[in-house]
Amino acid sequence: MELRHLRYFCAVAEELNLTRAAQRMHMAQPPLTRQIKQLEAELGTALFRRHTRGLVLTPTGQFFYEHALQILEKVDTTVAATRRLARSGKQLLGIGFVPSIFYSELPVLIRQLRQKEDIELTLSELTTIQQVQALKAGRIDIGFGRLRIDDPEVEQEVLFDEPIIAALPRGHALAQSPPTLAQLAEVPLIVYPGTPRPSYADVVLGLFRRRGLKVTVIQEANELQTAIGLVASEMGFTLVPEQVKRLQRDDIAYVPLAEGHITSPILCSRRREPPSELLCHVDALLRPLVDRHRQG
Repeated sequence: MELRHLRYFCAVAEELNLTRAAQRMHMAQPPLTRQIKQLEAELGTALFRRHTRGLVLTPTGQFFYEHALQILEKVDTTVAATRRLARSGKQLLGIGFVPSIFYSELPVLIRQLRQKEDIELTLSELTTIQQVQALKAGRIDIGFGRLRIDDPEVEQEVLFDEPIIAALPRGHALAQSPPTLAQLAEVPLIVYPGTPRPSYADVVLGLFRRRGLKVTVIQEANELQTAIGLVASEMGFTLVPEQVKRLQRDDIAYVPLAEGHITSPILCSRRREPPSELLCHVDALLRPLVDRHRQG
């Protein structure tokens, strides 16, 4: 299957008429008909129902159309961005990050990098697992996450450890003083992200499991903001890195844990190869920010 097959299919799906679709694609109708039949044969399903008034997408055809559109839009955006980058003569720097890192030093680093006129930044919100995959595929150059990953092609460095705190509905009985994990285990737990796994959710669950505590997961959220919103609706509690408390809400209480030694690492992930001049520049900007955080 090639991109042209997707373009042919989308044209037919939008016109619902082979003659008009062929005219739109500047080709004759018989070759277009053959391409659609070949695509259906490859997928093993009918994409259209044919009747006297034209064509109608089948349920599988509608599903394939929606995803084909996303693929073509992504390709077109990537091609346009590549051409724009080539014209500008800038260096491309891809950064992956987990959302909770965006409440601390990362925005400062991004502001500093944006001041460099010869750098074109692309930012991608990715779990640590996704960052490792993106690094190996060359889609990003550096990642900031919280999960230790053992991969021979990627190296990770702990920048600093951050205390984990509880997010509880304001007014909750356990929000009056630092709760223990045993006390929190009696309250329904909201974890994030739900997918893909393993993730920070498994780090949180591991804290209870290693202490022999059984906790009830009432909801898995894919985003930090969603998890906080569910806490505000009094569905339960969640555990978050300390810097998330900068996300102030009137209906949320951020409370330190009685076990004050429980932390989450902030990890910097890179490909296991000699750093480029650009990555050396990123490292030179990053070090003072890390030192400032360690010094409080």
